[in-house]
Amino acid sequence: FNFGGFGLAANPAVNFNIGNFSVSTTSTPPFNFGNSLASAAPGPRALPDRSLCLAGAFGGFGTTTTSAAPAFSFSAPTNTGTGGLFGGTQNKGFGFGTSFGTGTGTGLGSGLGTGLGFGGFGTQQQQQQQQSTLGTGLFNQPAQTPAQSNQLINTASALSAPTLLGDERDAILAKWNQLQAFWGTGKGYFNNNIAPVEFTQENPFCRFKAVGYSLMPNNKDEDGLVVLVFNRKEADIRSQQQQLVESLHKILGGNQTLTVNVEGVKTMPDDQTEVIIYIVERSPNGTSRRVPATTLYAHFEQANIKSSLQQLGVSLSMARTELSPAQVKQLLQNPPAGVDPIIWEQAKVDNPDPDKLIPVPMVGFKELLRRLKVQDQMTKQHQTRLDIISEDISELQKNQTTTMAKIAQYKRKLMALSHRTLQVLIKQEIQRKSGYAIQADEEQLRVQLDTIQCELNAPTQFKGRLNELMSQIRMQNHFGAVRAEERYYIDADLLREIKQHLKQQQEGLSHLISIIKDDLEDIKLIEHGLNESIPIRGGVFS
Repeated sequence: FNFGGFGLAANPAVNFNIGNFSVSTTSTPPFNFGNSLASAAPGPRALPDRSLCLAGAFGGFGTTTTSAAPAFSFSAPTNTGTGGLFGGTQNKGFGFGTSFGTGTGTGLGSGLGTGLGFGGFGTQQQQQQQQSTLGTGLFNQPAQTPAQSNQLINTASALSAPTLLGDERDAILAKWNQLQAFWGTGKGYFNNNIAPVEFTQENPFCRFKAVGYSLMPNNKDEDGLVVLVFNRKEADIRSQQQQLVESLHKILGGNQTLTVNVEGVKTMPDDQTEVIIYIVERSPNGTSRRVPATTLYAHFEQANIKSSLQQLGVSLSMARTELSPAQVKQLLQNPPAGVDPIIWEQAKVDNPDPDKLIPVPMVGFKELLRRLKVQDQMTKQHQTRLDIISEDISELQKNQTTTMAKIAQYKRKLMALSHRTLQVLIKQEIQRKSGYAIQADEEQLRVQLDTIQCELNAPTQFKGRLNELMSQIRMQNHFGAVRAEERYYIDADLLREIKQHLKQQQEGLSHLISIIKDDLEDIKLIEHGLNESIPIRGGVFS
């Protein structure tokens, strides 16, 4: 990944010019993980990398609340003062006409920066914080409150013109604050009388952020699907699934009109397991219906119920419901906190499938690692499914081969039975018509059979041709046998001559090898004599 520059040469997307300090005015979009979103000329555009487009529903973007769970057990949790489901007493159910609690808003979770979230992505449906009529700013964003304006001014002062020391060291402090802002961590000191600015990864100057795509859920609220994420392995959940259902039923008040059903269990990274449940309510008249997902989720979010779920090992709960067109429009129109509007607009344009995928921010390496783990988990599940399909195909091929063999066997049996049946019918017909005169149709059939017999026995017809083919086959077999005998037969005298010749060749090779060995020994003696004479000659000439 190209993480951009950490030094002063990095060009921020937003520039400040306060006092005498200014940052380079080069317009460069904030850092993104691998997708260069610089200005591009209009024209044919390639689809973006979909490596971050996950085919499943992912966990929350910064909204997961993890709590320490006791040893793994689905025994009934301690529930102090827990009422019945959705505000009733513990033994009182709810009818179809009952109003369930307070209405939940359709806004979407803070993990996406605008109060907008959706169950399938790990964020919870929460009551939306309505914006007061403060007007709109750039890119139709809500106007900033005075507190936000002060925060922005303090951030600008910390990055461009701090007055903490009152000398040239403030410029070095400004550069250090810029590095902290790029990293998305630390505190920016700029004034002795004002608290330092806390730099988080949501600040607009953080370079470790990008925009990916996630699959939008397509479940209706009437389906009643609620996701519970357990800090347990899938094997533990499946082995104690019945205890889990009983514990959830007790948490819901133990009402006999309610039934807890498990829709599915799926493995998640970091030894977590996703369990999808729904509640079926039976009315006194015998009819039943599913409790809406938003209603069940609102009940699970109550403080006492949430603590009971945490005792079971639940780290996250969410309602898996689809987004309305208004929610999708609101989510797309308002960039998440800390994401540049230009980057957000480009992400909407580059969406490979706007009907099914929705852009979501990725802030920091932790979020990127989480998405990579989810992708790896999904890839393993896909590979497992492909292996199962491959095994099924192999089994079907074996069954097909066996079936074809049985069909051929049954065809032979059918042919044999047909011939036997025909013979029985012939004998029976002969006995039945014995003593009767030959009828006209029988005489006509006899004439046809005689004609066929003559054609078969004619010299130039089928019998002659068949005899000719049989003679050719016998001749080829005879010539083949003769050629085979001539090919492999060797006369005994010739075989003795060949052996004698090979023996002489072997003796000649042995004699040649002995001569070569003698010559090598002579060469070694000559070399030894030369080596001894060289020092004597050197002493004479010296």
